[in-house]
Amino acid sequence: MKVGVIGGGQLARMMIPEAIALGVELRVFAEAEGMSAENSTTVVGDYKSAEELGWFADGVDVITFDHEHVPLATLEQVERSGSSVQPSSSALQFAQNKLWMRKRLSDAGLPMPAWSEVRTSAELEKFMAENGGKVIVKTPVGGYDGKGVRVIDEPSGVDDWFAEIDKLGGSLLAEQLVDFDSEIAVLSARRASGEWRAWPAVETIQLNGVCSQVIAPAPNVDQQRALEIAERIATELSVTGVMAVEMFQTKDGQLLINELAMRPHNSGHFTIDASVTSQFEQHLRAVLDLPLGLTDMTSDVSVMVNLLGTEKGTDFLENFSDVMFRFPEAKIHTYGKSPRPGRKMGHITVVGDDLETVRSRALLAAAVISGS
Repeated sequence: MKVGVIGGGQLARMMIPEAIALGVELRVFAEAEGMSAENSTTVVGDYKSAEELGWFADGVDVITFDHEHVPLATLEQVERSGSSVQPSSSALQFAQNKLWMRKRLSDAGLPMPAWSEVRTSAELEKFMAENGGKVIVKTPVGGYDGKGVRVIDEPSGVDDWFAEIDKLGGSLLAEQLVDFDSEIAVLSARRASGEWRAWPAVETIQLNGVCSQVIAPAPNVDQQRALEIAERIATELSVTGVMAVEMFQTKDGQLLINELAMRPHNSGHFTIDASVTSQFEQHLRAVLDLPLGLTDMTSDVSVMVNLLGTEKGTDFLENFSDVMFRFPEAKIHTYGKSPRPGRKMGHITVVGDDLETVRSRALLAAAVISGS
């Protein structure tokens, strides 16, 4: 079995050992030399080129993704040639375009914040007046890790986006600013034949728009309701592979859908060290339509802390031995990236039976490895 991954980042990198264990040949279509998944890189090229992507697809049994930025028209052309793309372009479109996602999930009656498609400053001003005066505005495509997202209290806060609205797809997405108690993510996997499994819902903690910590399982959340929402989405959109559903939990316990990702996700990295089946193994199983593995946690709790690049320019390698000595229970994962402020350089996971102890140890280990 040969799986082709578009994108050479850390998600493709973390699929490599799982592919080896499953006897799957992993091939990677990377955007540049020296990327995280260079050990399995077969092609370095332009993933927007249907010709290059078609050639790559001809050599594998299924195409899947490290990121969601491949143009839909390119994927559709590859699919028309007979190649298996998982998730398909018909599902992936809702992860690529936030407006399409809002429209489709609204049609399905799923819970979301109030939202509106806006094309002019006047339309935005009207939405703001109806939703408390302070709202979130997003570019429908291209945003991630806080990019393409602004909180504004005046329509002028996105005047530059309106000035180039045609380049942004012709409209913006305005959303209610939710007064949430916590942010929740549900990782699940579905294969083409319909089998679906999910890990426990987790709590995610953000720092400057980037995920900083993941607590599994999420404390004080309706796990059954969270998983029901994720299953509805996976079924409604016919998603194959791993999908992340990010949600807000309001102060009264209501869950509202925020974002979707149709690939392994940062909020699921804890599964490598704390679950019977990791999200990376499960993704490979799902896109190949193989039976899915159990998603039970192997410990009571797990905390994952992202190692984010700092102004010091550290690559986190110089303090490895110190962390290994002082925190032998910590599992360290590096992504082979050059340092840059705010960049995800790796993560640390600690598991155990007491949340406060586990979280304290994970945060301390991350502080030591970053030299802070």
